[in-house]
Parts: sequence; C-alpha cells; structure tokens
Amino acid sequence: MLLDTAIAALVAGGAILGFAQSKDAAGSPMDHLHHSHYVEFAKVPETARSRMNPLVNDPDALLAGRKLFEQHCAECHGDTAAGGRRAPSLRAEEVQQATPGTLFWILTNGVVRQGMPVWSKLPEPQRWQIVTFLKSLTPSPPAAPAVVFDHAH
Repeated sequence: MLLDTAIAALVAGGAILGFAQSKDAAGSPMDHLHHSHYVEFAKVPETARSRMNPLVNDPDALLAGRKLFEQHCAECHGDTAAGGRRAPSLRAEEVQQATPGTLFWILTNGVVRQGMPVWSKLPEPQRWQIVTFLKSLTPSPPAAPAVVFDHAH
C-alpha cells in the first residue's frame, strides 16, 4: 500500500508533455523511468506532428514566447525551463528533437493524467510563440553515467 501511494505520488507529481525526470536514491537519472514517460510524443497524430511553426521566422515570436513561458509554464518547469519539482526539463533531448508540431499538439491537448494542463484556450499564435521559445533553448547535456568505485582493491 505504501509503495502504491509513493508511485501514485510520483505519477501525480508528473510533468508537462507527459514525462518526468526520475532519479534514484543516488540522484542519477533512471533511464527506464525517464524514457518511459515520453510515450505521449508517440501518440501525436502524424498530421499534427508534421505541422510547421508559422512563426518560426518571426523575430518577435521568441521574446513573446519567453514572456508567455514565464507567465504560464515557469511555475512548473522552472525559470530556465531546466525542470522543477512538478515538471521536467524542456531542454531534454527528447523535447528539443521533437517537431514543432508535436510540441504544439502536446501544449494544446495537455497530458492531464501526468499533470500537464490543456492550453487550448490560449490563442493559437501564442501557443506557437511558446513553441518558438522552447525550440530556441539550448539542449541540456546527456546525463553522465554514475561512477562506481570498487573499494575491494
């Protein structure tokens, strides 16, 4: 029962875009849990995935997207989008390699079971501005493997 409660708390603490960064007791990413939360990307319909960002060349979209991120997303994803207590980093490789259409679809539809709200009431141009900002972020470096010391020698 306690384990079920702990697992439910982890899932409820969930994340935007349907994934979370999980860490083990040593603080290193647990790849099997981390990657299993990216299943939401695979659920995006191809027609949505292939959508192009109409604001990709709009010089004002980046700044506007940053402001919208600060207003609507930073509370969960952190001020620099590097992750927070309630949501993962949006600088993760999976996010940065996702198509603009995929990010727009996830932003529009949310991942409610994982704690990501639906943002469909935000006007479409504003959602594209957020996508523009997200795609401008510097990807975080891959996590280094844990170093294990053999104290037997």
